[in-house]
Formats: sequence, C-alpha cells, structure tokens
Amino acid sequence: MRIISLNANGIRAAARKGFFDWLKRQRADVVCIQETKAQEWQLEDPAFRPAFMNTCVYHDAEKKGYSGVAIYARKEPDKVQVGLGWDAFDREGRWLQADFGTTSVVSLYLPSGTSKDERQQFKYECMEHLKPKLAEWATSGRDWIICGDWNIAHKEIDLKNWKANQKNSGFLPEERAWMDEVFGPVGMHDAFRRVDPRPEQYTWWSNRGRAWDNNVGWRIDYHVTSTGPADSAERARIYKDVRFSDHAPLILDYDADL
Repeated sequence: MRIISLNANGIRAAARKGFFDWLKRQRADVVCIQETKAQEWQLEDPAFRPAFMNTCVYHDAEKKGYSGVAIYARKEPDKVQVGLGWDAFDREGRWLQADFGTTSVVSLYLPSGTSKDERQQFKYECMEHLKPKLAEWATSGRDWIICGDWNIAHKEIDLKNWKANQKNSGFLPEERAWMDEVFGPVGMHDAFRRVDPRPEQYTWWSNRGRAWDNNVGWRIDYHVTSTGPADSAERARIYKDVRFSDHAPLILDYDADL
C-alpha cells in the first residue's frame, strides 16, 4: 500500500507544475492533499479528478483561496467523513477522512501560527482538541494513518537551523512537547522515522533566499499512525526531483492492504 501526502500550496498551481502527470506514474493507493486553496467550482477541469483514481473528494475552506484538503483513492472508501465536527476547525477545511475496512486515512492541515499570535493560539486549541482523539484512536483497534502538514518540526534533526528557531512557531517548546506526547503516551507513531532515521530529511523550504538550493528546510509533514501501520511501514521517500510546491511529496509504502 502506497500513500502520498503533499501540501500543494494551491492545487491549481501544483497542476501547472506537472503534479498530476507525476502522480499518475506513482501507483499510489491513496493521496492526501493539503492547502488546495480552491473552491470545488474552480476545479471543474477533469485534471482535478484524475481518471486513475476511483474517488476524489475535496473539503474546502469557507474563505476563498485558503486552506482546504483533498483525498484521492484508487479504491472506493466505505465512508468519507468531512471535518471533525468542530465548527471553528471545519470552517477552515482542515480534516478529511476516508475509511477502508478497518483502516482510516486522513488528510490533515494543522494551522500555522507564524502570521500572528491569534493564529498561534488557535493552533494550540487545535492541538488540545486533537490530543484526546488521537489517544482514543491509538487504542481503538482501527489502523489510523493521518497524513499531512502538522506545521511542527518535532526534533532538532527535523530542521536545519534549529538553534535560531527555538522561539518561532513550528519549533516552540510547547509544540515539540505536544509532539513528544503524541509519539509517547498518546500512543501514535511517526511512521517516517520508523524507516528513515537520517538527518536533513526535510519536506518544506522557505521561498526566501536559497533555502531549497541549500536544503535549509523543515520536516513538518508526517504520516502519524497507530501501531499497526507503523509496524508495517517499509519504505519512505521525500520526492525532490521536481518542485510542485514549497513542500515536497512524502511517500510511504506499507506492507498492508486497504
């Protein structure tokens, strides 16, 4: 089973850069997209519902040109859940879930707190809202694979300039401690790190300076999973040959079927 996650920073922009042509060759079972930055009526071109996928579902933000998530699946899911049932979160188009038998795959876009303190506080609210749910899902008996942009670099190994960013959103002590709990007592796992412990494995690069050229990046995109998928993770890859976004596609292969 191959699952790909990408923060597209605008699905229409990613399409113009060849994302769907690339995706067709990847033989993915499920693709999770974040930051579609479009309303469905703006995605009437068949390219945005690729024929090689059986299901293509979008969850837009109410605000135009903002946030939004999507899931493409080769197999039709048994159930699709749009949102988490929390209005403040769901209005921003941040959660889309597809259930296949005993497996749930999610496209998640956790807020960034870089623009202003109000958004950082909302990010903390989202984190606290999610934590008990993650703990419940970790012991639910279902297999959970929550893909997406979590907007947090967990450890020093996960960003290039960690010393200079300790007071910046995305690497704050409170955020990192929360990730410690998610990957600790909460019971979820960082599937990428199960198979790739190497440093300098980043998924996002600033558009400023020459961050991409010099690999001055952050690893803020994850497959956060329950124990079953974590144990079955076989291979992980961050695709950087072509740049579709300021994020790179995160690809994980699991020794499991949907």
